[in-house]
Amino acid sequence: EVQLQASGGGLVQAGGSLRLSCAASGFTFDDYAIGWFRQAPGKEREFVAAISWSGDSTYYADSVKGRFTVSRDNAKNTLYLQMNSLKPEDTAVYYCAGREAAGIQVLTASQTRYHYWGQGTQVTVSS
Repeated sequence: EVQLQASGGGLVQAGGSLRLSCAASGFTFDDYAIGWFRQAPGKEREFVAAISWSGDSTYYADSVKGRFTVSRDNAKNTLYLQMNSLKPEDTAVYYCAGREAAGIQVLTASQTRYHYWGQGTQVTVSS
C-alpha cells in the first residue's frame, strides 16, 4: 500500500521555524520526485516546493523562495521541508505528493502530475 505521511506541523509565532517531514512507503521512493503543496482555509491547494528523485534539483513557489528549503533522505524514504521566517499567510494544511520521475530533473508545480498524495499536517502561524 502506498503511503505518504506528513508530520511536524504545529503552532508557531510569526518569524519562527518548523520542519515538516514526509515518510513514504509502498513504492520505490528514489524513483519519485516529491512535492509539497498547501491549502489554506477557503483557498485552493497550491504548490510550495518540489525536489527531484536524486535531490539534485529543487523548485520553489515565489512566495516561499528564500525561506523554505526542501530536502530528502532516500535511505530513510523521507522528505523534509524546513520552513523559516514563517508568516501568518503560511498558515495551511501541508501535503506531500509523489510523481514517478526516475532520471528526470525537470520539476513541475502541476498537481495533476503527481500520482500519490498523503494526508496533510496543519501549520498555523500566529501574528
